[in-house]
Amino acid sequence: MASVQPPSTLPKYLQEDELTQEYCSDVDISSLPREKGWLASYLHQYQGCWISTRYMKGVVAFQKHFQAHDADILLVSTPKAGTTWLKAILFALVNRMRYPDPRQQHPLLTNNPHVLVPFLDINLYTETQVPDLTSFASPRLFSTHLPFVLLPASVKADSSACKVVYLCRNPKDTFVSLWHFTNKLRPTSQGTNSLEEAFDMFCKGVSLYGPYWDNVLGYWKKSLENPQKILFLTYEEMKEQPATNLRRLAEFLGCPLSPEENAQGVVDNILRLCSFDNLSNLEVNKSGKLSAGEENNAFFRRGEVGDWMNHLTTEMMEKLDRITEEKFHGTGLRF
Repeated sequence: MASVQPPSTLPKYLQEDELTQEYCSDVDISSLPREKGWLASYLHQYQGCWISTRYMKGVVAFQKHFQAHDADILLVSTPKAGTTWLKAILFALVNRMRYPDPRQQHPLLTNNPHVLVPFLDINLYTETQVPDLTSFASPRLFSTHLPFVLLPASVKADSSACKVVYLCRNPKDTFVSLWHFTNKLRPTSQGTNSLEEAFDMFCKGVSLYGPYWDNVLGYWKKSLENPQKILFLTYEEMKEQPATNLRRLAEFLGCPLSPEENAQGVVDNILRLCSFDNLSNLEVNKSGKLSAGEENNAFFRRGEVGDWMNHLTTEMMEKLDRITEEKFHGTGLRF
């Protein structure tokens, strides 16, 4: 009699998915270049991008089946660029008429931002190959970390009016935040990735949805070609001028703030609701978990610009700066 395997005690995000190849019938997973992942699973190089084993089927299904609506808003970011914060801001901004008083009965007070603005490939299309998206009110808010070249045709098409908001962060802070984040999510039995080992992988481009520089440049170039469709933001400018960039977001999304809203302090109210201190101290973000098992508090660490100075050696800093200068040379993009 065949033995019955006990159910895995690992959270979903750490489980290897045996059904990946079945769901990815158009892609031979075994033929893809593979590297050790930052978490428990491997990373597969798919169309130039490094994707975790578990999310391969979600990426392929998202590419194949997602049909963008003209009113859709897609938040794209490099991992650990301030995604959680910007998800909260976007949700509060777009839904400000439905929830005019952020102090009472606002969904962000009881839901993690990743629940309100779900990842298409990581969540929706990984959990169900063809998810029912009809319950999402217009404008639909979704997110992904995928580079531009891997987005579904319905998003990239010139005829599509859906908006893309792209957020990236200085590569040094991005790396340090990603290293902390993945170590926090790793099983204790596997120990931690050393800073040196993770740094080497990041510099080689082997990181979640990396190479980092390819991901950033793809959206930078497209934002220059079509600024009405893609808004390119950096975490640093969002932190430095949050009110100015919130208004910029509202203009880009076609829902500018009225003089009355400005007089009523709507911008300050949204930024206060979505501040790091407020979000990180909400009970849902201190003790709750996402459906895949990640603890909500893993998404809130420090959020400071320049934290890399507390971790990287001079040699590491110089190497990342040198790579960034080489990759971004002549593009007009600087950090």
